[in-house]
Formats: sequence, structure tokens, C-alpha cells
Amino acid sequence: MKSLFSSESVTEGHPDKVCDKISDAILDAHLKEDPESRVACETLVKTGAVVLAGEITSRANVDYQDVVRNALKEIGYDVSTGFDYATCAVINMLSKQSPDISQGVTAGHGDFNQREQGAGDQGLMFGYATNETPELMPLPILLAQKLTRRLTEVRKNVASHNVPWLRPDGKSQVAVMYNNDRAVGLENVVLAAHHSDDVTTKDLREELEWRVIRSVCGDLVTLDTKFYINATGRFVLGGPVADAGLTGRKIIVDTYGGKGRHGGGAFSGKDPSKVDRSAAYAARYIAKNIVAAGLADECEVQLAYCIGLAEPTSIRCDLKNGNVDAEKLSEAIYDIFPVKPGDIIKHFGLKNPKGWSYYDTAAGGHFGREQFPWERTDKVDELRGYF
Repeated sequence: MKSLFSSESVTEGHPDKVCDKISDAILDAHLKEDPESRVACETLVKTGAVVLAGEITSRANVDYQDVVRNALKEIGYDVSTGFDYATCAVINMLSKQSPDISQGVTAGHGDFNQREQGAGDQGLMFGYATNETPELMPLPILLAQKLTRRLTEVRKNVASHNVPWLRPDGKSQVAVMYNNDRAVGLENVVLAAHHSDDVTTKDLREELEWRVIRSVCGDLVTLDTKFYINATGRFVLGGPVADAGLTGRKIIVDTYGGKGRHGGGAFSGKDPSKVDRSAAYAARYIAKNIVAAGLADECEVQLAYCIGLAEPTSIRCDLKNGNVDAEKLSEAIYDIFPVKPGDIIKHFGLKNPKGWSYYDTAAGGHFGREQFPWERTDKVDELRGYF
């Protein structure tokens, strides 16, 4: 039976992703000086202004103006784009974290007075993995993310690609054709690329078809695959000048592209005491190792928490073509994987990132990229030995 599944992604210069990048740059700056920082930073961007809001408690001395402007400069927003990192206003509305929340998170405090760190909020998080790709990610979102990362690479590496007319904003969308759950090709690819006024639509479409789409999608492109590149014919006005951006509005882009479920919590700008982020990483880690161990073709893990409690209030694991006892698998998850907030933070080094940064996670997807510690498959042998 044939079917289609589509996923989308956006570049680091999309207004919402700009906000994610700024929020995570601020998180990185605080953790660098004070690993115990509690950070919940939201960002809004619109023509000529960046607004910071949220709650931060930290011993770090962070120059927010400097962090914001450096992030915008690295993304590529300068005077040529209409949104200039050097002259935009930076409005700071950050305050300290509520002590009522803090006492529930800090070990030895709160109503339960437990010795372990409690969850920073209630909520439910999902992790997903499938053997559809070597990265154990769904193919549609994997391709969509690769397209936006490639578009950014082509834009920034002018010496190699000679496309100086590209600008930071952009989007991708991929429709994968399946036959009996096996990918057989691409129905269509959508690409929107922010550009200057000195390139023709014809030249832009030709360059991006070969430099981006065919470079990423390869043999999955068939004679019947349709390309929709800058379908309106013009994308000169882009970024925060054209559209407001907010932190946390691209949660499906950040995760599995609509394949599998989502608990609703965003990631960027949140320190790892917030289980919205850290437990979502743990759930992906669990699901990925289960699939990598050959225990199922697909795995979806749900973790749920109550603010102030260390133990999850529930763990659920759903398998497709699984070959293990579900009850025993639940026992294995408790025995093998970190599921308490403090254990998750320690296991992945989330207070002291090594070889990666939260800023790195904020565009291009939080999953399916081997640079992040939750993508390791180092529990495969333990899992196999359990059964």
C-alpha cells in the first residue's frame, strides 16, 4: 500500500529559530560561569528589536547585549538584511526564578524534602526511534533538517558555493512516498530561501536544486519528484523584518517532524532541571537504544513527572514489531537508563557540555545528530543481556 508522509524544517535564520538560538546562547553563557544556574529564557524578535523575558537565577555575570548581538551576527543578520545585529534594540525583562519553584527542584528542600533533585515542572515527554534510517530517525524529518542545514552551509561558505545573494531565513518540506512502510522516493520537495534583490528566480531555483536539494536527497529524487523552490517567486523580505519570532514555536521541527507524539514542552532557553528538555533527551536515548539493540523496528517512550519529585510518575514504552516482553522491558528501562532528573543531568553532562553547546541544538534538530550525548547507543549490550 502506498502512502505519503511530510515533515518540515526551518533554518537558523527563521525568526522563531533566531529566538531559540538567542535563548540557548544565554543559557550557555550562564552555565559556563555557574553550572547550577536556573534559566528559563524566552526571546521575541521583530523589526529592530529583541525582547528577553523569563526567569533566571544565577551567580554568573552575563552581558545580555553582547550575547544577543554575537548570536545575531553569527546567524548572519547585519545591515544588508534589514535586521542589524549592531543597531537593533535589546530589551531585557528577565527576573529571578520563583523560590516556590526552586525549593521543589533543589535536593533536600520542598514538601517532600528528598535527597535527590526533583523535576522542575510537571509534564510528559516523548522519545522516538525507528530503524528506517541509520540515524534511527524518521526519513522525512531527517531530510528536511539536512536540507536546512545544507542551505545554511551553502549560504555561509560563499568561497565554495558563490551564492552571495542568499540570506539567513529559510524553510524546507519533504513528502516521502512509502510502499508498505518502505521509502521508495520523494513525491515533492519544498524549499524557501531568503535572498537579496540581485538574483533572478530562474538562477536561484537552478542553483538551489543542485547545490541543496539534489546534494541532500540523492537517489530518492525520481523523475516524478516535484520541486517547489521559492514558490511565490520572491523572498527578499525575510527574517524578523517580515515576521515576528518567538522561542519554542518549532517543537515539531525540533523533534520528529510529526512522527511519534509530542508532550508539548519546548526545549530552548531552559536549563536541564526543566524536564521538558532533559527528560525528552532521556526518552530519545532510551528509544534509540531499544531500536539499536534490535528489540523493535520502532519505539516510542513516554516519561511523565510531577514538580518536586525525582521519580517519574509513569513510564510507557510502545513498540512496533517488538520481540520482547513489555513488562520486562519496563523493568529494563528502570534498571539500565537514567530517568530521574539528577541522574539524567549527570549521565549526559548537561550542566557542563563537552564538545557541544545548547546553542548548537537550537537549529538543525535536537535528535539524529551524533554530536549530542543522548544520541549514543552505549546501552545496546545491556539491553540484549536483559532478555
